[in-house]
Amino acid sequence: MSPGDVVVALDVGGTGMKCALVRPDGGIVHAERHPTDADRGPDAVVRSILEVAEGLAGKARADGLDPVALGIAVPGVVDEVRGVAVWSANVGFRNVPLRDLAVARLGLPTALGHDVRAGGLAEARLGAGQGSGQLLFVAIGTGIAAAHVVGGVAAVGAHGAAGEFGHILVRPCGPRCGCGRPGCLEAVASAAAIARRYAELADSPASAADVARRAATGEPIAVRVWREAVEALADGLATAQALFDVERVVIGGGLAQAGPHLFDPLRAALRERMTFHREPVLVAAALGDEAGCLGAALLALDARPHP
Repeated sequence: MSPGDVVVALDVGGTGMKCALVRPDGGIVHAERHPTDADRGPDAVVRSILEVAEGLAGKARADGLDPVALGIAVPGVVDEVRGVAVWSANVGFRNVPLRDLAVARLGLPTALGHDVRAGGLAEARLGAGQGSGQLLFVAIGTGIAAAHVVGGVAAVGAHGAAGEFGHILVRPCGPRCGCGRPGCLEAVASAAAIARRYAELADSPASAADVARRAATGEPIAVRVWREAVEALADGLATAQALFDVERVVIGGGLAQAGPHLFDPLRAALRERMTFHREPVLVAAALGDEAGCLGAALLALDARPHP
């Protein structure tokens, strides 16, 4: 690849798109953010994605750079082989052939991937997972999802749905999850669940970040809610370790911003749950909210035909 080559990369979320021109070494040349406006419907979101991607490719050329590929990361169930966004609650996608639409619009080799798997790929190759042949990337925000990365490749699954870590059953009689089943990890330990649980017990609204801060000061209700969440996360991670036996668990998303208030008790709780399994190293993600965009670029580079 030549020094002027860049990849157009988009990480599409329910509320916003993080977009960039990325060099093959992972360096970001230019970054933009745009609203997704998912409330306008999936067709409008697709139009926005294609317009933003086309605009970024045009900017690259105007700056003397050569856009060589396009990578798009989206939430939900993604068929990466066919390049189809199969299903997404956040943006309303239902079997959208997004890769083919992008190729037709931009004429660039295009890869479509899952947002959290893309983030895990970036953390494995460029971030906190470097040097680990086997890692689990866990994103804890409004929901919870994960990516199992082996040798720098994120597992996709037979149906494009690998990594739905938030839907491990941890509390059979617990709160009902958005998927419809009671007791999923996401319904107990996501940022949204923590805020909801605190509001129920304290009869006062608070964000997960507020709960973390209040728990650190010893406020009883916050301490209880935070402990419940940490114990549920530890149960989920113990299950994941029994299944995957990873070297490292990289935790990202908004909840990771709690730092030692999350990682110290979580490490202790996970250690208590280990028997003959090796305890994985728990670390915070290094790439922040750029991980998905960087991962989308890596997917595009991986998929690009080579002479």
